[in-house]
Amino acid sequence: MPKKINSHITQKLHIRKGDTVLVNSGAYKGTKGEVLQVFPKKYTAIVDGVNPAKKHMKPTNDNPGGIHEINRPIHLSNLSVLDPKSGEPTRVGRKMVGDKLVRYSKKSGEIIK
Repeated sequence: MPKKINSHITQKLHIRKGDTVLVNSGAYKGTKGEVLQVFPKKYTAIVDGVNPAKKHMKPTNDNPGGIHEINRPIHLSNLSVLDPKSGEPTRVGRKMVGDKLVRYSKKSGEIIK
């Protein structure tokens, strides 16, 4: 009998909304941008200015319609968080500061907000 997979359980993410990230691979390799939205179940994120696509929209009461440029999601494995101190890509760790668990840069030890 195959093992049952719980699709609602997700991994801990090293990237959050508002982080500045660098694209590691793909057509936009080397591009820096801010994370606008994260999708934990799909393990993807939307980064400002990365992976744009044109979307044709019908006119509605709120939307005039036409062709709009939107950002498509990119896989989290292709992104790395930038160090707040030096601006270089870094790995992210977690540690307790007081009674809170915070993320910090492994390169400089700086806390990532």
